Order: sequence, then structure tokens, then C-alpha cells
Amino acid sequence: MRIDTRFHSAYGQRIESLVVLVDALTGEIDELGDSIAHMFRHHAGYHAIQQLPGIGPILAAVFVAEIGDVHRFTSAAHLASWCGLTPRHRESDTTVRRGPITKQGSKLVRWAAIEAAQKLRRDSWLHVERERLAERRNSRAIAKTAIARKLITLVYYGLCDGEIRCLQRAA
Repeated sequence: MRIDTRFHSAYGQRIESLVVLVDALTGEIDELGDSIAHMFRHHAGYHAIQQLPGIGPILAAVFVAEIGDVHRFTSAAHLASWCGLTPRHRESDTTVRRGPITKQGSKLVRWAAIEAAQKLRRDSWLHVERERLAERRNSRAIAKTAIARKLITLVYYGLCDGEIRCLQRAA
């Protein structure tokens, strides 16, 4: 596909080649999106977690594929720990030290949860919660991590039950 460019120099050629590249990549992205939708069309948990703010078809597929059988985790806290989204806890006798998140476990699930937590729409209840936490803790990073942990908890229940009941009560 040739485009009518105003630039007749090397810049115009570069822009034209980038447009061709973007068109090719858009076609591949659409094909992958269609194959993901076809693969998970009967997966109740996949459709349930897409109702969460910040989670679309791609992130939902990441969660389903990486977590696998969610019933191997005894609780949502166990899944959050597996993702590396729980604070480090060191304890000796009466001294307790809490630190940053452990970052042990699945990097891809942790990335997806953090990505979903920072790309929330302004009208979502999790965005309001994130902003409240950021103001209270004086740290946007801590607030993002806390919301990511909350999202992982909701993902756990969505994958277990095929529905997220707290969203139904809010509606």
C-alpha cells in the first residue's frame, strides 16, 4: 500500500515504510486476538476476569495461561504470594521487619497485574482506591502494588467460581 506523502525525501520514505510495518503488525495482532478469543471462548474464568477494571482480553489470557489450575492455590493470599506481590516479612523473636514486595514467583503475572493496576479508567472504583492509597502512603508505586494485589485476589475468585460476586453486588 502506497500512501501519498508530502515528504519527497528520505523522511517520506521512512514514514511510508513505518506505515507498512504498522499495518502488518496490526494484522498479526488482530489474528492473535482472534485465536485467543477462540481458544478461551468456553472458559468461564476468562470471561469473568475481563469484567475487572483494567483487564482486557490479552491480560485475561495471560492470567489464565500463566496461573493454570487455580485450585492448586489454597487461597487468594497464596496466589498473591506466588505472584511475588506480598511484602517481605522477616521475623526473629520479637523483632518484625516488613519490606518491599518479594518479587519471587511469576514475573509475567506480576507484570500483568501491575499493568492492569496502572491503566485503570478514572471512573473505576479501583482507580479511586489507588488514588486514595497514593495520597495516604505518599507513594504511587506502593498504591499500584496494593491495587495489583487486590486485582490478583479478584482474579483468583473469578477463576475459581467463573464469576466475581463483589462486582455483581456493586452493580
